[in-house]
Amino acid sequence: MPDVENYEQAVEFLFSRVNYERLSGMQYTGDDFKLDRMRELLRRLGDPQETIPAVHIAGTKGKGSTAALTAQILTAAGIRTALFTSPHISAFEERMAVGGVNPSRHELVELVRQLADVVTDLDKTPGQMSPTYFEIATALAWLYFTQCRAEITVLEVGMGGRLDATNLCRPAVSIITSISRDHTRQLGSRLDQIAWEKAGIVKSLVPVVSGVTNDPARAVIVEVCRSRSAPLFELGRDFGYRYRAATMGPGGTPGGTPNDSPVSTVDVETPGKQWKNLALPLVGEHQARNLSLAAVAVQRLQEQGWKIPDTAVAAGLALLRWPGRIEVLSRQPTVIVDAAHNWEAVAALLRTLDESFPARRRVLVFAATRDKDVLGMLRQLLPRFDSVIVTCFQNNPRHVPVEALVSMVRGLTDQPLHAAADAAAAWKLARRFASRDDLICVTGSFFIAAEMRELLVDAATSAASDDLSTSGTAPRASSGNSAATQSG
Repeated sequence: MPDVENYEQAVEFLFSRVNYERLSGMQYTGDDFKLDRMRELLRRLGDPQETIPAVHIAGTKGKGSTAALTAQILTAAGIRTALFTSPHISAFEERMAVGGVNPSRHELVELVRQLADVVTDLDKTPGQMSPTYFEIATALAWLYFTQCRAEITVLEVGMGGRLDATNLCRPAVSIITSISRDHTRQLGSRLDQIAWEKAGIVKSLVPVVSGVTNDPARAVIVEVCRSRSAPLFELGRDFGYRYRAATMGPGGTPGGTPNDSPVSTVDVETPGKQWKNLALPLVGEHQARNLSLAAVAVQRLQEQGWKIPDTAVAAGLALLRWPGRIEVLSRQPTVIVDAAHNWEAVAALLRTLDESFPARRRVLVFAATRDKDVLGMLRQLLPRFDSVIVTCFQNNPRHVPVEALVSMVRGLTDQPLHAAADAAAAWKLARRFASRDDLICVTGSFFIAAEMRELLVDAATSAASDDLSTSGTAPRASSGNSAATQSG
């Protein structure tokens, strides 16, 4: 068994595994998406996934936010709710929570120790049975959830759906948020191909809530649900929402603090039920869409006998925060980090900036991974910003080199362009260019959003500590384990 005596060794064991999030797309093959290995891993752990019903969520965009919204509503209803999302922002254990609480470092060590012997044995088994990083992460989550006696699990698919490690769950409700082009090397380049992979989470007789409205993807979802006798509830046909965007002017909201984020309101209407004037702490019309999916999934659970008062929707929203999703980190200038990494997500980001964040000038900080449509994202972003800074993240080897990004941008525009070797250098440049009425937007990849967010949060914490030490005021204790601070 590998040495797993402390937190650092546990994390080293996890990150040593082959996984899609850290491995070059050129080296990754379809063989790593077979479920036989995951099924055997879970069998050797006692099949923990069989003991807890799930809300299973797939989609090109919005699945993490929809998962967070659903979990927070169920938690507000008093149900002991587990949440599994990916990737994490600062620490591996952020991927899993029960009742809003992540595993402690000690608990993570014990979980990894339980798993290490099984993984080592599978490594020696013929037939490509060595578990990947994501499979191990999923299995760890199931162990944690069972040990914490979770009553229901909200699971975000890692990639695709049909052959994803999460697809061995026992769903009470399935959600498909959206279908657009992403991970085309693994899932196919046509929307119908991608939809078929994501519809792989549909189980016989299990209700499906779908936000897919574009054909031919919608037609695929309809046909798969029909063939498996799965009741289908579609956005635009069976339910809808109305979104009222809030606007934050340059310099902060009137009467608010510089770090206030705009709070929009949403109405969700389904047959026999309405939620009016829900205060949505997540910014953007696409988050209202995600909220409608979560609310309809909750309604399906109510029909199955789960005791969820309608008031839990508003109560859950009041506590929700979801880092890295059009997240306002500071004001004067406004600084936003967003994990947009495909065409649809970038389009949603730009719509939200136009709706809610007027600014004198916009500064873009951009980095991306090699397996994405980088040119497609840049074609959307560049005309909407006044200055561009390209950089790369340090926490993943799949980043596009800065020199390659410079060449791409030069081929698309002649607007001001600057290059920075890393997030810290990019931040220094952005602050030099932006005045108090401007906007700095960091986007292009979850990894640059996470890296920049950690940099800025650490700087803000350090500054606050300096202020407290000079004022003599004791800092207030806070916990990073609340469900409102989960990252995915």
